Amino acid sequence: MTDYPGDGPIPVDALPEIATITLLDVRELDEWDLGHAPGAVHIPLAELPIRYGELDLDSDLYVICRGGGRSEKAVRYLETVGVEAVVVDGGMIAWASAERPVVRPDGSPGAV
Repeated sequence: MTDYPGDGPIPVDALPEIATITLLDVRELDEWDLGHAPGAVHIPLAELPIRYGELDLDSDLYVICRGGGRSEKAVRYLETVGVEAVVVDGGMIAWASAERPVVRPDGSPGAV
């Protein structure tokens, strides 16, 4: 799936360009609305079992939440349905700390 050689979560600075992957954000809607990675796909963790079919399963899939806990649960679930995915280590907290862009749904600057 991915060229990342490590096992387990991938550090934010090792992520491929967002345009070449699917970045799945599994946080709740209020968290998403405050700020998310541009180009990310939003499916809250609780909705993943009924909505994972919306994902581009031909794309490398990376999962992000606020800090990593929900991403781990999402990846474990996806594995049970045969979908390979990788947790983004540290989640959106690490994303923002790495000075990656964070936007609101209207494109304005967001926060984590």
